[in-house]
Amino acid sequence: RNSGNYQFVNIAFLITFGNNQTPVLNLAGHCDPASGTCTGLSADIRTCQSKNIKVLLSIGGASGSYSLTSADDARQVADYIWNNFLGGQSASRPLGDAVLDGVDFDIEAGGGQFYDELARSLNGHNGQAKTVYLAAAPQCPIPDAHLDGAIQTGLFDYVWVQFYNNPPCQYADGNANALLNSWSQWASVPATQVFMGLPASTDAAGSGFIPADALKSQVLPTIKNSAKYGG
Repeated sequence: RNSGNYQFVNIAFLITFGNNQTPVLNLAGHCDPASGTCTGLSADIRTCQSKNIKVLLSIGGASGSYSLTSADDARQVADYIWNNFLGGQSASRPLGDAVLDGVDFDIEAGGGQFYDELARSLNGHNGQAKTVYLAAAPQCPIPDAHLDGAIQTGLFDYVWVQFYNNPPCQYADGNANALLNSWSQWASVPATQVFMGLPASTDAAGSGFIPADALKSQVLPTIKNSAKYGG
């Protein structure tokens, strides 16, 4: 957080929500929300924010139990997130009293219905305390099976596309053509900024890793010219 290299921190994941389920936050063993030990993260969150690093709650993930069954269900989930992680009020805020900057949609299961309504409902809280930033992490095949409807609302500030684990739209065998063709499509979605999401090492994903020298020589010169390039 002191390196100056980061603009965002995503706290992942709210793995269970919607469909009358009790929401569950799982931080992969870093602390235990159920016993209240994650409230100590408030100080860290505020430290990041003091350095102009936005801290977002990531919802979904690859192995969560989540779905939205109706527009009303989406509005209820939005209210839960607002009251427990954003600028609302709740007696049981899992991360303490720090106010997160927004929500990252990492939806990898279900049909994708009603996430547009979730985005609208969260956006509806803008101005009540501070800006609620919306982000999405679609996979690189376009349109994304789960997030396209939400992204098409035009409400998303950041779309960080997962350009890995999908051979038709990733870097492979020294060739960046499929990656750059996909990027050109994503660069036109109705979002404020679009980011190229990449694995940091060969161990971080099944495929799609780009060596640093190839990233700098074959990829960055092209994507940095996009009007919506975010990082």
